[in-house]
Amino acid sequence: MQVTVVGSGDAFGTGGRFSTCLHVTTGAGSSILLDCGAGSMTAINRAGIDRNAIQAILFTHFHGDHFGGLPSFMLDALFNVRRRAPLLIAGPKRVAEWARAAMEAAFPGSSGNAYPFEVTYLEVSPDMPAEIAGIGVTAFPMVHDPRAGPCLGYRLAADGKVFAYGGDSAWTDALVPLAAGADALLLECYTYDIPLKNHLDWKTLESHLPDLAAKRIVLTHMGPQMLANREKATLECAEDGMVIVP
Repeated sequence: MQVTVVGSGDAFGTGGRFSTCLHVTTGAGSSILLDCGAGSMTAINRAGIDRNAIQAILFTHFHGDHFGGLPSFMLDALFNVRRRAPLLIAGPKRVAEWARAAMEAAFPGSSGNAYPFEVTYLEVSPDMPAEIAGIGVTAFPMVHDPRAGPCLGYRLAADGKVFAYGGDSAWTDALVPLAAGADALLLECYTYDIPLKNHLDWKTLESHLPDLAAKRIVLTHMGPQMLANREKATLECAEDGMVIVP
């Protein structure tokens, strides 16, 4: 398994970073996106990723910096890369409803386009493990914004490895089983020492590090204060284009 951090930024492009988007591939040929935030098509094209090879997009929640790139991805598939392969769009409850609403908001009428490829939807929940493009997916409830969710974190299993991703979340005890035994864990860390009700800060995360039994932890989704203090963190910090091999 290989994870490319296509976008490591927050909702505001802080530090010139692209919005959240991860490209996950496996030795068996699986290719999926984990989140696809607004503006991600620029980052995907810059990274030279084969959009036609992407079999599925899995969303953690429905905020624009994680979900807003879907309309452009769909129209690019229709008009530019002339996609014919099926596409699975997966995520929390009501993912199909959210996807259609995003299409209509961005490009009115586009949700009714006659796409020449099959589009299917899959709802993922903590009580129902799934398989997406040959990758095992287990969901965990996160604490972020119920208006844009339910918000989920995921463990992805393939090639005998586990990659864990928390999406956006304040500290929650669900991060402990999410991280347990994972070969790599990607966690948001929005602020350095300012506690927020819906995001992690470094000081809170640091106090819980003994509870997170992942072999490697990488920080992402850093806001201005965290970027200004990133050298004080004892963990790796993601950059756009970073490649993680669990």
